[in-house]
Amino acid sequence: MSSSLRAHRRRLVLITAMSGAAAILASTIALTGTSGGPSAKETPASSTSTAAPDEQETSLLALARREAKDPLAKGQADAPVVMIVYSDFQCPFCGKFARETEPQLVREYVDKGVLRIEWRNFPVFGAESERAARAAWAAGQQGRFWQFHDVAHEKPRERNKGEFSAARLRDMAREAGVADLDRFSTDTESEAANEAVSKDQEEGYALGVSSTPAFLVNTTPILGAQPLTAFAAAVEKAAEEAGEAAR
Repeated sequence: MSSSLRAHRRRLVLITAMSGAAAILASTIALTGTSGGPSAKETPASSTSTAAPDEQETSLLALARREAKDPLAKGQADAPVVMIVYSDFQCPFCGKFARETEPQLVREYVDKGVLRIEWRNFPVFGAESERAARAAWAAGQQGRFWQFHDVAHEKPRERNKGEFSAARLRDMAREAGVADLDRFSTDTESEAANEAVSKDQEEGYALGVSSTPAFLVNTTPILGAQPLTAFAAAVEKAAEEAGEAAR
């Protein structure tokens, strides 16, 4: 069976499992190219669902992986709020979020145990985006994902102009403190990297994500590099709702 056919079948399975989650997202906000990123794909998920609201919200909350040793996440695994980030390293709006907003969210909410951030690789700008996504995953295998993330996003970079060539990515990994650069290069080109990135993409497509950055704060979607106040309001609302549910 070809890799493309296997990926197609995995996507169909995921779509079936997540149709309720996609419906609640679609009814809340249309995830289109208005964030500044390109339209990646039309979501194949149904726009209607017979699932009850509570069931739909449960489906969205279940997207948080909450794996304690997930190298592509920061914050406590049991934090009341999880923000899932669907992002592309070549997306200028993703870079803006990473440089200007994310550090403030870390200080105000992650460091205080309120928020957990889980990264999903969602490359939409072509081969360099896909290579960067695999490289980021590879850096994570040596515990340096977030350091690599910071280096890759430290400044605006020209899209599809060689900024994320194999040689440049290796330099970024070195700057990020990745210890074994040969292993990094091997991991970047591995089938495991392809599968990890495909898993993240399939999750996003099934939800209706078609541009970057896109965020899910517990059950609240946010599109684009919005101001800090938009994220703060969503995090605080989600934390309050989680507290009420726990009582």
